[in-house]
Amino acid sequence: MKRLAVIALGGNSLIHDHQKGTVSDQEHNVNDTCRDLLALVRRDYNLVIGHGNGPQVGNIILSNIAGYKMFDLPDMPLDIDVAYSQGFIGIMIEQQFRNVLAENKIHREILTIVTQVIVDKNDTAFKHPTKPVGPFYTKEEIEKLARETNSVFAEDPRGRGWRKVVPSPKPLTICNAPIIGRLAREGTIVIAAGGGGIPATYDEQKGLEGVDAVIDKDLALALLAVTIKAEEFYILTDVPKVCLHFNTPQEKTLDVITVSEAQKYLDEGHFSEGSMAPKIRAAIQFVRNGGKETVITESQQLNKKGAGTTIVHD
Repeated sequence: MKRLAVIALGGNSLIHDHQKGTVSDQEHNVNDTCRDLLALVRRDYNLVIGHGNGPQVGNIILSNIAGYKMFDLPDMPLDIDVAYSQGFIGIMIEQQFRNVLAENKIHREILTIVTQVIVDKNDTAFKHPTKPVGPFYTKEEIEKLARETNSVFAEDPRGRGWRKVVPSPKPLTICNAPIIGRLAREGTIVIAAGGGGIPATYDEQKGLEGVDAVIDKDLALALLAVTIKAEEFYILTDVPKVCLHFNTPQEKTLDVITVSEAQKYLDEGHFSEGSMAPKIRAAIQFVRNGGKETVITESQQLNKKGAGTTIVHD
């Protein structure tokens, strides 16, 4: 029986740090990543793929601002920006993966599902927005914007200015998860829950309603992996293995660790919030809720035995 794996593609799979992020840049990067994913296809895995969207949503917000200033076009809310990014990134992955499969004489259907993710409207994250989005502003600009839009802004720790911050609530339900799981187990490569999903709340009176928030991509995909009973969860990032004391003389790579060890290292502060900590939390969530194992690595390692850091049951 084929194994089902959920793959979380990091932002470096789409845009590298030194790039402007043109469509050509992103297509080239995605093509490389899809070639790496061939290692799993050849091992007869069924796949569900999710992806980051931070730089893309940032560019969409910049376009919105320019359209408003130059042509008085109406602004788009953040949930619509996420939906927009899901569509074009999904199609980009579809096209490049189809090309790679055809080149290798492998036939698999590929489908993008624009995915809403339900969050709790009473989540405490809505009272304490922390996730930066969009461009940098001066102090004077954010004072005016805060009055006009009721947005919350925070100063960048690297001194680059001020940015709007939005809530990052916990994902509760992945819409259409049963369909995603069924299609994947039938052999279709499914692209879903991009960017953590389109954030929405549900109310019996109002129904579904988009919200101004960003959902952590790795947590959303861990939830999807649990919901569809995937056997394995891969978090692809820009390092081959997770490390303790990262980038210091005491640096130590981790090969196989248990969820208890992962939780211990997390509690001890070995992983930064802006980098590895959310990935470790997602890895723990998946294994603790029925998954077999989570692998954290870079995509180029997928064809190597013992690639990455594997988090397993105690």
